[in-house]
Amino acid sequence: MANGSAAVPTSSRARKTVADKPLSLGGSQGRRILRLYHLYRLTIGLALVALVTSDLHSDLLEMANPTLFRQGAWLYLALNMLAAVLIQNPRRGGHVFALALLDVSLLSALFYFAGGTPSGIGNLLIIAVAIANILLRGRIGLLIAAVAAIGLIYLTFYLSLSVPAANGQFVQAAALGTLCFAAALLVQELSKRLQLSETLAQQRAEDVANLEALNALILQRMRTGIVVVDRHNRVLLANQGALSMLGQEALAGQLLDPLCPELVKRLQQWHHNPTRRPASLQSNDSGPTLQPSFASLQHGEQHDTLIFLEDISQIAQQAQQLKLASLGRLTAGIAHEIRNPLGAISHAAQLLQESEELEGPDRRLAQIIQDHSRRMNLVIENVLQLSRRRQSEPQLLDLKYWLHRFAGEFRVGLSASQSLHVETSGSSLQTRMDPNQLIQVLTNLVQNGLRFSGKNHPQAQVWLRLYRDADSDLPVVEILDDGPGVSDEQRQHIFEPFFTTEAKGTGLGLYISRELCESNQARLDYRPREEGGSCFRIFFAHPRKLS
Repeated sequence: MANGSAAVPTSSRARKTVADKPLSLGGSQGRRILRLYHLYRLTIGLALVALVTSDLHSDLLEMANPTLFRQGAWLYLALNMLAAVLIQNPRRGGHVFALALLDVSLLSALFYFAGGTPSGIGNLLIIAVAIANILLRGRIGLLIAAVAAIGLIYLTFYLSLSVPAANGQFVQAAALGTLCFAAALLVQELSKRLQLSETLAQQRAEDVANLEALNALILQRMRTGIVVVDRHNRVLLANQGALSMLGQEALAGQLLDPLCPELVKRLQQWHHNPTRRPASLQSNDSGPTLQPSFASLQHGEQHDTLIFLEDISQIAQQAQQLKLASLGRLTAGIAHEIRNPLGAISHAAQLLQESEELEGPDRRLAQIIQDHSRRMNLVIENVLQLSRRRQSEPQLLDLKYWLHRFAGEFRVGLSASQSLHVETSGSSLQTRMDPNQLIQVLTNLVQNGLRFSGKNHPQAQVWLRLYRDADSDLPVVEILDDGPGVSDEQRQHIFEPFFTTEAKGTGLGLYISRELCESNQARLDYRPREEGGSCFRIFFAHPRKLS
């Protein structure tokens, strides 16, 4: 040890605790032994009363005083019945000591009235001493044995004065007294060992209970999701991490199939080929990307499966950030090398288009060259924007006023076939965000909505809806359109960089919009509309929360 002290083993601590400590009378074991002691004395009392009422005591025993023996038997039964009623849950050892002393005294008197050692009552004294020493420890228990031994020897001596035949009972009386001490010492040692074993068992049980509670706490607090299912895919156990990842409030006792069919599919694939690494999945549209792994649990004939769920969204996001950072540095390094010849190509194509001698097909080829030159330049500009994005400068914004002003300025550039609607509810809603970055996000989302709405309708429409979320009490802006929406296969990829469904798109608009929201402690996600179309939702930060 660092402080020079040695660790005390558990058994040593328990031995020191038990040594010279009486059995707890308030415990269940102490009360049980006391009830057996009452039952034993009542049984002896009933046997003695039955003996005297049938007048067999005079025939079986060499009575020194039959009348006092008869009265003593009734008194022994009556006092033991009273003690059994009054002394049931003693809190102090004095009650048990008084009871044992009374029992030994009465049996010693009956021993004298019955004629000494030939009556066999001396053997009952040994049993009484032994039972008393289970409940009484140390010197108090030995005092009971001493009282019994003194009573046996003294009463035998006193009996020999009136009954000459009792002179030959001294050896037997001394042997009975010795047996009282032997029984007391033996019972104390055995009870001490038994109590030591019980104390050790209790300590082990407490240690196991503490470890079980600690394991349960660790299981619930760990970020890895853990689910245990039986062979019918019924959930037996799920920790809090698994509930959060799967978007459920409770899983125990439910079938996993309707809750997360993709996870059940991975589980079936693992059953067919355990060596194959399962593919990642999403439990729902807005849920994190999960990497499952499986392990078999077997308890006798019961075969269960342990499922581990790892949230790899953050890892994937970090990988994307590293990828984009590397790409940004690369693009920044070769930007001039690319943009200079790209500008020359675009300028040459423009000059070709202005030539009067250029034929129609050639003019079309020149237009294609110019279009793709602009697209390449846009990709370079977006990547440079990612790598050189300035730090956000959040300001306190009144979203209701700010949104109406944004819509008014945006409508100026719309065509006759495009319209932008604004719906606000509640009182003033405030947040902290960089207004320039918010303009960039909303401009990108509204332009996307108008473009996709125009594919389904001659009049393209987008709605901006501002309200306060009832659950989080945070301001929310929804950007809704009535276009074709996003398919289930594309939904989990729309915020990935360079993912696009448009031939002329760069695939960086939604990614940049989400990055700008996160840099302002806001959150951008996607929800399909029940009536068709798309809904992009921005959850803003609390106005008192600084970025």
